[in-house]
Amino acid sequence: MQKIAVCVSGGGTNLQAIIDAVHSGKIHNTQIAVVISNKADAYALERANNAGIPALCISPKEYENRSAFGEAMVDALHKYNIDLVVLAGYLVIVPSEMIAAYPNKIINIHPSLIPAHCGMGYYGLKVHESVLACGNKITGATVHFVDEKADHGPIILQKAVEVKNGDTPEILQRRVMEQAEWNILPEAIDLIGAGKVSVQNGIAVVSR
Repeated sequence: MQKIAVCVSGGGTNLQAIIDAVHSGKIHNTQIAVVISNKADAYALERANNAGIPALCISPKEYENRSAFGEAMVDALHKYNIDLVVLAGYLVIVPSEMIAAYPNKIINIHPSLIPAHCGMGYYGLKVHESVLACGNKITGATVHFVDEKADHGPIILQKAVEVKNGDTPEILQRRVMEQAEWNILPEAIDLIGAGKVSVQNGIAVVSR
């Protein structure tokens, strides 16, 4: 059984998509062992509690430095025997201690087709504002492994979404979530749990 930790900062819509996919059987042989947020008031923690999943707040602000925060995160992940860490709207740069402890075992969902509209400062509605400002006709979402750089690392899955005339950032954000994020994040978790994803020469290879 693959045990995953889901790290969140806000409402937890992607967390809910994962919970629903586990319950429906779309994600096989996987248990959400813990949900971790950097914000005590994140609604995602309430979603976890409602689903009977252990929920923790581990905030960088509670630690004297990044290293201490990183060690606390790793300790929590080890406590729950985590196999895979899933960043689902987690607005914290992952500390190096976590990356060292879980090489190619941390994945992130980003609401654009990486390498477009990504990196430092590109999160939430800012991503979709950038897409619209550039006049893109296609956007989407990306699931990738996490490394030391923001929104970087081997790409596992991507799904394109049409940008329509009259879109606002809010409308586009919702469409990307519904058509892309909520589908490819559970799919990636399932593929990894089934041993169908590997990293070869810095590239994620997916077999179906």
